[in-house]
Amino acid sequence: MIELRDVKKRLGSRQILDGMTLSVPKGMNFVLMGPSGSGKSVTLKHVIGILRPDAGSVQVDGQEVPTMDRTQLMALRRRMGYLFQNGALINWLSVEDNVALPLREHSKLGRGEIRDRVHEVLKMVQMDHAAAQSPPSISGGMKLRTGLARALVTKPEYVLYDEPNAGLDPIISQQIHELIVEVRDSLGVTGLIVTHSRACAVHCGDRIGILDHGKLGLEGTVDEMVHSEHPLARAFLGGGSD
Repeated sequence: MIELRDVKKRLGSRQILDGMTLSVPKGMNFVLMGPSGSGKSVTLKHVIGILRPDAGSVQVDGQEVPTMDRTQLMALRRRMGYLFQNGALINWLSVEDNVALPLREHSKLGRGEIRDRVHEVLKMVQMDHAAAQSPPSISGGMKLRTGLARALVTKPEYVLYDEPNAGLDPIISQQIHELIVEVRDSLGVTGLIVTHSRACAVHCGDRIGILDHGKLGLEGTVDEMVHSEHPLARAFLGGGSD
């Protein structure tokens, strides 16, 4: 379980998180929505230990993330995948080498075992055919698929998704949404998804929370949120497919 309790974080002169409380049970996709600059990505960075709170608690499976030493933090990150916006691939490495990177850096697997695991996840995201290509030669949707394969290659228990369909057309976005659901259902992976997209939230989420002034202003199941008359729900989930 991912759990934040009364987390506060100031960056420069801005109070980004101001009493953020959030609970993500295992096996669930929790969608976090909110205006730009409201603290969605900052929340993800607290979960993975890139940022530390000024106050409050950040726990993964009962372990306090901010108090972890470097060894403990690296162990936590091996249990987590992170899908960055637009894939965040290394342009001079092939698709295959991008996906293999976490295993080469953080596992003791042999070359053949790494190759087999890489092609297993590339096949899952329908990118096995492009293993030898470089990021500049593939589309935005293919980059995101590759990024998802890299997030999954270490067999994580959790995946953090940062705007997983940003800049993609509706057809490619729908394919990404289906992959996120498959990751939850087939692999049992717990997801924390940051998005502006109503379609992503409704298709991928089990629960949706909306940030308001540095904390969750509203939270509920997808059905509850879609049918809510609350102004926050209307603003982010009131209709359309984007």
